[in-house]
Amino acid sequence: MDRLEEIFALQKQFNDEIIRTRKLDQVNDDQWMQRYMMAMFVEMAELMDETNYKWWKNPKEVDKDAVKEELVDILHFFVSLCIRSGMDAQDLYARYLEKNKENILRQQGKGKKSGYALHEMEQDL
Repeated sequence: MDRLEEIFALQKQFNDEIIRTRKLDQVNDDQWMQRYMMAMFVEMAELMDETNYKWWKNPKEVDKDAVKEELVDILHFFVSLCIRSGMDAQDLYARYLEKNKENILRQQGKGKKSGYALHEMEQDL
């Protein structure tokens, strides 16, 4: 089992245990996905609080360990969302590779989607 598969397996085990112990089996997939997305938004806000996004305040030293902890919290909910949407580690990996290839092509002006052609950018400059 690779690391991504292990993360997915551990998260599924954790989620299943929460559902069992908290008696949440009546919550449907749409509700779970909404809850996971909301939790991710909250964790992203907590991550922002760890950075100097408030330009009107004196900057503080960024606590890199706290940043990493918030990123892991986001990952927990992201993986839960993947699982709930029917995606496993292999599917996520394959879709990532496909999308990464397309993103590279877009930046070269060769992608499937319009608006990325390099000549368009040069005209805007």
